[in-house]
Order: sequence, then C-alpha cells, then structure tokens
Amino acid sequence: MTIKSAEEQFVKLGLSLPPAPTPLGVYKPFLIDGKYLYVSGHGPVLNNRTLITGRIGKDMDIEQGKQAAQQVGLTILSTIRTHVGDLDRVKRVIKILGMVNCTPDFERHPYVINGCSELFAAIWGEEHGIGVRSAVGFGSLPDNIPVEIEAVFELH
Repeated sequence: MTIKSAEEQFVKLGLSLPPAPTPLGVYKPFLIDGKYLYVSGHGPVLNNRTLITGRIGKDMDIEQGKQAAQQVGLTILSTIRTHVGDLDRVKRVIKILGMVNCTPDFERHPYVINGCSELFAAIWGEEHGIGVRSAVGFGSLPDNIPVEIEAVFELH
C-alpha cells in the first residue's frame, strides 16, 4: 500500500500530538546529518505534558504498555513536526530502538514496541514506515516511564 501523504494519513487516523518535549539533560532531542534524522530517546508524553508512568508486569499490563509505546510514537511525531517540519519530510523509517521498563519475567518486549511500529506503518505505509528494530527489556527507565524509544529516519 502506497501512502501519498503522511500528513493526510495522520489526520485520517484522528490522533492528536502531545507537545514536543524539551530535553531534561545535556542532549539534543534530534539531529539531522545529511539526509538522516536521528531522534533521541522519547517517553510517553501526554497532551497535558505529563508522562505515562509504571512498570509493565507490575503497574500495567501488556496492552497498556503497547498503548504507552504508541504514545511515545506520537511524541516522536510531535518532535518531527515541531522542529523538522511536517511529517511528509520523512521518506522512511530506518531504525527503532524500543526499551521496555518491565519485571524480570516479562518477555514480550516486541509486542509492546509494536504500538509505535504500527503507528509509523499507518503514517508512512508498510514499505516506508517499517524499518529495522530492536525491542529490549530494562529494570528501570527515567521517571519510571514504561517505554522509551529512539529512532532514525531518512528525509526527502
């Protein structure tokens, strides 16, 4: 399926973007190098600027974790729109690294990160919205967020 406009697809999905987060440490939220856009690790920012918090397998279930990963994807899209331009500037998703804050016995990290991957596939289509990916578990993440995701995109 070819998607003509990522912006049109976003509107069609009926989703809203939270405010783009500002760095709380010494780093840039994004960096453009040639035709590549590198996006630093983002957490699940809500429209009121608060974060979704909790550990998967303890404070939240797998479906809530997947929804948190989708919210991280929306937060990344907000950074793109705010600092880089509209979503049509992105040619394709290159790579996603998904980090899941979970209990030691939790093993379905890829399922959780699908929340972000499915969003990107819906925005840019399967051919351009799905890149290579890693999904790993962590014993903790900053501010007890359930998911942190960083990404690399190719720009037009």
